[in-house]
Amino acid sequence: MTLVNRRTFLQSTAAGAGLILTGTAASGAVQGANDRVRIAVAGLNGRGKSHIDGWFGQDNVEIAYLIDPDEKVLAKTVKAVQERANGKFKVKGVRDVREALDDPNLDAISVATPNHWHSLITIWAAQAGKHVYVEKPMSHDVVEGRVAVEAQKKYGVVIQHGTQRRSDAGIAGLHEAIQAGKWGKLKVSYGYCCKPRGGIGFDKVSSPPENLDWNLWRGPAVIDEFHANYHPYDWHWFWKTGNGDLNNQGTHQLDVARWAIDKDQTHPVRAMALGGRFQWGDQGETPNTMFAMAEYPNGQYVFFNVRNVNYKGYEHQVENEYYFEDGGRIVRGMYYPKGSDKGEKVKVDRGDVTPGGNWGSFITAVRANDPSMANGNVHDAHYACVLGHLMNNSYRLGEQVPFNAKAGKFGDNKDAAEHFGRLHDIMEKGVGVKDSEKYTVGPMLTFDPGTEQHTGDHAEAANTLLKDPNRKGFEIPDAAKV
Repeated sequence: MTLVNRRTFLQSTAAGAGLILTGTAASGAVQGANDRVRIAVAGLNGRGKSHIDGWFGQDNVEIAYLIDPDEKVLAKTVKAVQERANGKFKVKGVRDVREALDDPNLDAISVATPNHWHSLITIWAAQAGKHVYVEKPMSHDVVEGRVAVEAQKKYGVVIQHGTQRRSDAGIAGLHEAIQAGKWGKLKVSYGYCCKPRGGIGFDKVSSPPENLDWNLWRGPAVIDEFHANYHPYDWHWFWKTGNGDLNNQGTHQLDVARWAIDKDQTHPVRAMALGGRFQWGDQGETPNTMFAMAEYPNGQYVFFNVRNVNYKGYEHQVENEYYFEDGGRIVRGMYYPKGSDKGEKVKVDRGDVTPGGNWGSFITAVRANDPSMANGNVHDAHYACVLGHLMNNSYRLGEQVPFNAKAGKFGDNKDAAEHFGRLHDIMEKGVGVKDSEKYTVGPMLTFDPGTEQHTGDHAEAANTLLKDPNRKGFEIPDAAKV
């Protein structure tokens, strides 16, 4: 755990300490072998396979390490990657990420582990002078996200968030037009994460499989007992390891929603959520249905809708909408003036992004040693993740109320009441949720964007959710000591 002490080659970055995104004196621009980038991939199930494909698609990028606590997965992936490399490079498989980070010749790491590991690996990598491509969400809680930001600031490495839409010049151009007032003032930026999923059933507590290093899999998460729903995928639906679909798939749409509001806005000042885990009757903890809202200091809102329960006629929605103060709206690429059901196709210039897609843009930023070139930098990642964390935390502090159309407590926000009403109708008429079931209705939490602390009602309980406890040896460092 003495990564910093073992990094005697790290140099001070004081010259750039006052900048939002600083260049790195620790790693420097990639040199030698025609700018070859040596990268490690941590987490080899699911999304990790996409990372491997992504790096194979880049010129002169060498996968130097593959990392996974599951011995079987690791061995299988090393064999497949070595065959695919066809002698161009040799990959080493390790179970502990720290072994890869100890290699002074490693340039970067891409992180596709369960969520509870994302920030710690990002922080360790920054301390080791390695650039980081980290899957969404960058953080599992608010505090560790702030520490990741401070680590980037101190060590100057490139950190790019796995929110691929940040590499989409079309979305970038749309948001530039929105912020320039092309359709008037944006009032509500709305994201949807509505994709069908199923229940996970119940798995009894058991011994971890022999091929899994349970100590390394848990890492910072305080979990005493293993059950088979943790590994390899359904950890998403437990609070100690995942963040539900709101900050899983939904992180993409949350980030797009926040990206559209005024550029000077960071965190919301108020957030609440309600929903439930309907019908499945399983051991998962996170909601499969949610409506959430957050208000920013300038009065703009982000709304969000999670709807995973399947039903006949299910409408798949993984998308964003934009509602303007004059009553106009942008839905599925069409602009509709107030009161009109006749839309016109939105046409905007392409926006400013680093070219190459999410994989290529990261490698470009690494070669240039320029954190500002990352499509979805550490600050954008932090703001997007915190938005989801605050919504989730409201839900986690919620009280159960009867399933009905008036369950939402939105004050005088008629827009929120209307959009929740649409979700409720789907759950009642489409899914068939009965009156005997319950919504979990979270409180309206107040948040100070400057201190990143809750204030007012429910502050004590909400502030306890800003930081997860960590297991010994896997602690998130204090932001001031990173």
